[in-house]
Amino acid sequence: MSLHIFKAPQDEPSSSTSNGELRLLCAYESGSVTLRRYARADKATSVEGAGWEVIWDVKVHAETIMAMRVSRNNSFALTVSADHLVGRYDLGSNDGNTACVLHRTKHPGNAAIAIHDNERVCVVAGWDGSLRLHSTRTMKLLGTLKYHKTSCQAAEFAHSLDAVTTVSVDQKLNNSDDDEEMGETEKEERARWLIAGGKDNRVSIWTLIDFVK
Repeated sequence: MSLHIFKAPQDEPSSSTSNGELRLLCAYESGSVTLRRYARADKATSVEGAGWEVIWDVKVHAETIMAMRVSRNNSFALTVSADHLVGRYDLGSNDGNTACVLHRTKHPGNAAIAIHDNERVCVVAGWDGSLRLHSTRTMKLLGTLKYHKTSCQAAEFAHSLDAVTTVSVDQKLNNSDDDEEMGETEKEERARWLIAGGKDNRVSIWTLIDFVK
């Protein structure tokens, strides 16, 4: 099971009552994904689930959902499972019939998924030990990275430099001396890292291309 709580984007606050409302995205072992919203404006807290309304509930996976990841701006989510499917969910949609797009891959058995800060590229960690880079829009395979001999259980992109610059002043002051001594070239290289961990007790670090260019 996986959970993600967020606020609805505030694109047009004057024309929509849903802007800024609290929402909860849940992925279940049954293979379904449910989007809920907190509808009670008179109470800021919920007791035993009171006030939560289902916006939509969809099921595209035949197997348990192993991982779910939400984009940086909370506009869409991706799920992977023991099957060969990848689900893409539009978190701005209120219609369950159109909220999800199903993508079929050639590789069943996936344990983890991560989305790059640019929201155009994702990586799927497979039980076969491979890391596969896809387009988040079409799920077109962009490349495959192979190192782990057994299942990859986790994968994560480093934050891009524009995301790092949003760190607060206090956090910057608490950075280690090693961070302060890093040159711009090293910072740019580390911002392109992809890190994965497998059941083989190994962690792999990959330096990717600059997806912005």
